[in-house]
Amino acid sequence: MRILLLLLCLPLMNYAQQLPPPHATKSVTKYSKVKGWGENETPVAPAGFTVSLFAKDLQNPRWIYELPNGDLLVAESNSHFGFFKKIGAAIIGATHSNSVKNSANRITLLRDADHDGIPETRNIFLSGLHQPFGMLLIGDQLYVANTDAIWRFPYKEGATAITAPGVKIADLPAGKVNRHWTRNMLLNRAHTKLYVAVGSGDDHAEKGIDKEQLRAAILEMNLDGSGLQVYASGIRNPVTIAWAPGTEDMWAIVNERDELGNDLVPDYFTHVKRGGFYGWPYSYFGQHIDPRVPAAPPGLVEKTIVPDLPLPAHSANLGLAFYTEKSFPEKYRNGAFITQHGSWNRKPVSGYKVIFIPFKNGKPAGPGEDFLTGFVKDSVAGTVRGRPVGITVTRRGELFITDDKENRVWRIKHD
Repeated sequence: MRILLLLLCLPLMNYAQQLPPPHATKSVTKYSKVKGWGENETPVAPAGFTVSLFAKDLQNPRWIYELPNGDLLVAESNSHFGFFKKIGAAIIGATHSNSVKNSANRITLLRDADHDGIPETRNIFLSGLHQPFGMLLIGDQLYVANTDAIWRFPYKEGATAITAPGVKIADLPAGKVNRHWTRNMLLNRAHTKLYVAVGSGDDHAEKGIDKEQLRAAILEMNLDGSGLQVYASGIRNPVTIAWAPGTEDMWAIVNERDELGNDLVPDYFTHVKRGGFYGWPYSYFGQHIDPRVPAAPPGLVEKTIVPDLPLPAHSANLGLAFYTEKSFPEKYRNGAFITQHGSWNRKPVSGYKVIFIPFKNGKPAGPGEDFLTGFVKDSVAGTVRGRPVGITVTRRGELFITDDKENRVWRIKHD
């Protein structure tokens, strides 16, 4: 908590000057050991909020999306684990709760028609996908972002399943070098453009910059997939993008590179400029050069945009949702909730919680604070109860969070 408050309170220039040099500390491999939630255990929210278990026994629930009728769609997908990765995961104890099962490649529908916090309907809504993540309903078409392509499917209000074939509207970069496989989407205000967040293929382009075409970027296209272009680049893994309430400004949470030290490189939360370059792979947090990467094309690093807010290194910020409803207290209105999936390479572990950053006039207006905790049992030993990923704010003003290692969906409401 203190580290997060310090990071978010420091002026950016001072913070940048205080970054340790590369390899000042040894980079560690410290996978968490997921022990699960006890029978009566839940994450912990501030006073006045109730946290309850909404759904369990899913298979790696990653992203979550609300349809206009209140149905929740949960994308169940996972990294592709080869034989040796599975053996390694078993050795470190990461096999708990199906975390190394093959990707389910489906979307499950959860319907709580009477809003009592218990879904009466649970159906496989769409199957046969390829590592699905982002979802958007545009008119009567459901757009789904697989790791390698965007598809659209006909949707009828109230349907509990889609069986009609989809239409592929655009290919996305994937292939063998596909470490950051999630793809999220955002629609512009005019409903004419689609933005897609695509992470880098590897950590710092160590397998060749030629394998990073259209990656570490936010892509823009028309709704039929035409007119594909790069909106912003040099963003290592912009897992979630969203519009700041009341503005035309796009914001992103970004996972930065690894293996430069225990506290390098900070993840970050930033506004995204059209045509902006954010450093990857040549530099980080502005013009800090990555010594492992060949020199950048002349003048490129000098154009690097310094991110707005640093976040703790290796905390793996994955989910972003602005609170635009009215059920939560005033302090949360228009602010940003961010899920931190948690580190695999820091000692003690970092992340494993949901934080909140207040906004005013479309800009951060104060230090971040912990909102949902209790995921960590022992930070030094690296034992945790679960790992938050997906997040959405529903039209009823409730917050829903997925826990992909314990295969759950949590519901947070204000009393």
